[in-house]
This record gives sequence, C-alpha cells and structure tokens, in this order.
Amino acid sequence: MAGLELEKPIAEFEKKIQELKNLAGKKIDISSEVKKLEEKLEHLKKDTYKHLTAWQKVQLARHPHRPYTLDYISLLMTDFLELHGDRLFGDDKALLCGIAKLDNQKVIVMGHQKGRDTKENLKRNFGCAHPEGYRKALRVMQLADEFNIPIVIFIDTPGAYPGIGAEERGQSQAIATNLREMARVKVPIVATVIGEGGSGGALGIGVADRVYVLENSYYSVISPEGCAAILWKDGAKAPDAAEVLKLTGADLVKMGIIDGVVPEPLGGAHRDPQQTASNIKEILLKNLKELKNLDKAELLKLRYNKFRSIGAYA
Repeated sequence: MAGLELEKPIAEFEKKIQELKNLAGKKIDISSEVKKLEEKLEHLKKDTYKHLTAWQKVQLARHPHRPYTLDYISLLMTDFLELHGDRLFGDDKALLCGIAKLDNQKVIVMGHQKGRDTKENLKRNFGCAHPEGYRKALRVMQLADEFNIPIVIFIDTPGAYPGIGAEERGQSQAIATNLREMARVKVPIVATVIGEGGSGGALGIGVADRVYVLENSYYSVISPEGCAAILWKDGAKAPDAAEVLKLTGADLVKMGIIDGVVPEPLGGAHRDPQQTASNIKEILLKNLKELKNLDKAELLKLRYNKFRSIGAYA
C-alpha cells in the first residue's frame, strides 16, 4: 500500500509484526513478542493520529486508497441507477448522479468521483467537475424535488475544473445557478465532505440542510497550495496555509460552517471503509428522519438562514 510520510513508522511496525507471524509457522513460539509489538503499534497509531496537523489531515484527505463516492454508494446503498447528461452538452464523469435505496428509502445520490489509476483519473478529470457536471446535478436535484425524494451528497474535489473549455461553457454561471437553485429545492439535502472540499467546486453541490465533514477531510475556500502561492508566492508554504485556513472539521464546527464531524477509524477511512460507511450511514439516517418531519416552508427557511449566518458577526 502506497503510504504517506506520517504512515511510514506505522508501516514499518506492521511489517515487523507480519515477519514475526510468518516465523510462527516454523514451530517457534513468539506469541508474547508479537503481542508486545502489537500493543506498541496501537500506542504509536493513537499517538500519531491524535496529534495530526491541518496539513497532515489534508494529506489523508487525498490518500490514494481513501474511499470515493462510488465506494460509499456500494457500501451504504442498494439498487443504484446512474443518471447521465445535462441535456445541454454532455455527461461529466467527474460528478456522478443517480437514484438508490438507503435502508429501503429512495434517495437521489450524487458526488464527485476520482479515479484509482491514471486512465480512470483522466476519465474522471481527477474529480474536478465541468459545467455540464453541475448542470447535470441541478437537473437531477430538480427531479428529486418533483418526485419528493431526499438528496444525499458526497463532496470530494480539489475544485471545479478551471480549463478554457469549462470557462467557455460557463463554469462560474453553472456553479452560481446551483447555489441559487439548491436554496429552493423543497426536499431534505444532506451533504458529507468525504475527502477534499475545495472552493466553488465543492459548494456547487454543497448548499444542503445539513453539512458534515469526515474527520480527516477538509473544506476550504481554496487549496493550501493555492493559498500559499497567493499569500507567500511559494507553494512550499502549503502546510502554513493549511493552518491559517482553518479547514479541518474541528475548526469548521467552531465557526458554525458545518453541522458536525463524522469520526473515522484509527488511521483514516482507507483503513476501514466499512466502519467509515457505517458512521456516515448513522448520520444520514438521523438527519433525513429529522428533516422529513419539517414542512417545506420551514425546511427552506432554515436552509436559507443557515447559509446567511455564515460569516455574520454582531
């Protein structure tokens, strides 16, 4: 498994333990040594992941083995049927939409999708959606509104695609339209940042009644590298930028930008995708149940007030 710098000492420990376990097949009793090492490993993991910096959380959010939208759909839902195209230009593979069942209740589900290898990343545009992706998402959300189906969203993008073609096809307008129209959708919307939550690319499907962030994800107006390039003209200052941006779940809760942090297993979501999915499911079911009890006028009023209050001060 390709790992991060912070994971290397843990990986070395795990390798030693595995080597000792392999020796056990040769009639050598090393169970006590293995147990001691496993206890040390557990302490090392707890110490490492308890004191993560903002930059280290950004790195974990980008981990190549971190579960993506399609992984969570397969772990959480059944009967997924993908819906394609914006009916204007084409189908954007970086932002997928569809209908599925979550504990036998119909939901519209959508989210950014990255690739696992170079070929898939090119197909998915590294999770950076084009205007047609945001227009497709809006079309499907309006479908949800028409048939009174709640919406579940997974956010995982470094940002909307900034290429010339995307700008020519109205990238900023597509995102701005989504911000306006999502405020008017009369069904419950619950969004979870499962990896990267970058800028307008995240917000283009992020105007939700409830917004959560996975413990080792980030949600920010700009990437740390972009911020460092603007403030210090030096991309190497990204770790400093990550600290001042206050982009971690804990910081975002304090500022009232999100509704809560979804815990991850020790070591990150990639260590135990099933447990992470279970944690997300618990949050989704709880919030959908609460939101479905609100009448439509109250739902829209609370959503409007939620976003109007961000950044407000007395």
